[in-house]
Amino acid sequence: MNQAIRIASFYKPNRWDAAALLLIIAVLSLSVEGLHDLHVPLASVSTPITLSPSALPGYALRSVTRMLLAMVASLLFTFTYATLAAKSRHAERLLIPILDILQSVPVLGFLSFTVTFFLHLFPGPMGAECAAIFAIFTSQAWNMAFSFYQSLKTIPVDLQEASRAFRFSGWQRFWQLEVPYAMPGLVWNMMISMSGGWFFVVASEAITVGSQTIQLPGIGAYVAEAIVQRNVHAVLWALAAMALVIAAYDQLLFRPLIAWSEKFRFEQTASGIGAPRSWVLTLLQRTRLLSHAFEPLGRALYNLSHLRFPLRTPPVKPHPVLAQLGDKAWSACVIAGLFYGAWRLEVYVAMNLTWPDITQALLLGLATLGRVIVLIALASLIWVPIGVLIGLNARLARIVQPLAQAVAAFPANLLFPVAVMGIARFDANPDIWLSPLMILGTQWYILFNVIAGAANIPGDFREVAGNFHLRGWQWWRTLALPGIFSAYVTGALAASGGAWNASIVAEWVRWGDASYSAHGLGAYIAGATEAGDYPRIVLGIAVMSLYVTIFNRLLWSKLYSFAQRRFAMGE
Repeated sequence: MNQAIRIASFYKPNRWDAAALLLIIAVLSLSVEGLHDLHVPLASVSTPITLSPSALPGYALRSVTRMLLAMVASLLFTFTYATLAAKSRHAERLLIPILDILQSVPVLGFLSFTVTFFLHLFPGPMGAECAAIFAIFTSQAWNMAFSFYQSLKTIPVDLQEASRAFRFSGWQRFWQLEVPYAMPGLVWNMMISMSGGWFFVVASEAITVGSQTIQLPGIGAYVAEAIVQRNVHAVLWALAAMALVIAAYDQLLFRPLIAWSEKFRFEQTASGIGAPRSWVLTLLQRTRLLSHAFEPLGRALYNLSHLRFPLRTPPVKPHPVLAQLGDKAWSACVIAGLFYGAWRLEVYVAMNLTWPDITQALLLGLATLGRVIVLIALASLIWVPIGVLIGLNARLARIVQPLAQAVAAFPANLLFPVAVMGIARFDANPDIWLSPLMILGTQWYILFNVIAGAANIPGDFREVAGNFHLRGWQWWRTLALPGIFSAYVTGALAASGGAWNASIVAEWVRWGDASYSAHGLGAYIAGATEAGDYPRIVLGIAVMSLYVTIFNRLLWSKLYSFAQRRFAMGE
């Protein structure tokens, strides 16, 4: 009898169950409504977007639904592509350079080709939706894949030895060691990637390629229509709606994920920063009935991650000569493929363009390269000292980090109309005043990575610096800069790629019938896309890929290797 009473009391709902149930019902209802809205007829897709503020909730729901679908696709891509690159030496040589280029190629360059492809593949509304979701996917996936790849490459040796001691299979090692170890960084980069998706939501929902224009109902199309009509009030309404939407998914999705992922963080030294909290996660953890309702699902996922497939015998290492010949053969195949692709590109360009066209694209690429270098340098001068100050002060970090996360999640391109109005009002030079727009949304990579790097400086290193009374530049040279250098290079590399990516929308902006463009490769590609000039689109993307590859190989790759070799602190 007492046992039955205890069981009944154990399963008895509490007040947290009621609140959690209401929250889950609300989220499911919004999800169903958002998915239902994706199936509007293609004829209604061309219907003019209304600028009534009452339409914003529905538009925002549709945009968020597309972005969450793109986020799911990005996770699947991350778990497959990044894992293959991290575990296969031959695949790594090919996949990582490709990923390095893809993160810097503008999303709008993909739209010119993918719109036609998806509309032919899925005639009707599904094709337009797939084109928009794919565009958002291309702005989210690369950053997440790089984060997961770097985490897999930096798993501590003692953890790997422990997995071998427990005789984990490859499947068990992936779900019980590699994914948990990478989870804190992956969740954080998911949040930043969500911000990157918002950055291009205007381009993905208001698609113009040549004479073909498709407007998908969403907050991005709303902003595009407000810019065309020069409706300042509509732009402000869109900014307010975006602030509410970002606050909602930050509290309901990312804040719980960040707080939950902290239990997987592997630290050998205490950072001094308190663990993040989430009221949603606390609410779900304190429920009683819902916890038991979802217990079968949790048990199924647990059993799936602990499946022990038959252990394969270790592969026999080939003879060193054969291994060297295999490496050379693989390298020869990759080089042959690159030469073939370059030859096909040269033939395509030569049939449609002249040498002056190529020279123009190369010179415009140099202009954009100059902007990227200057903007990264200025952002570094501003945010490195601030990031170190925040990272070394636990109390300040707890106050500033949530605010910085909210600011970083806000899509900077929604502030573009304000900048354009200023340029039009004061007749300013677009070459100068459009340039800062390229770094608005990507500078946060530098700040957050520097904060993380400063927080992870070992405490005994700080104590030694204090005992020797290091001050001023000597303190920066011997402690702070070596401590955050690896993290800074990672953030600056991501910010550089983001700046190249943002040039497509920052160097070519509109306000009503007036357009303002800076001299650069981003404006070149944007103009060619709007005109439907496919040869120049291909040329612009090829030149941008060339500059990105050379710049990354000559600067960022060498800095990253130098950081790993000289400033691997706390290891």
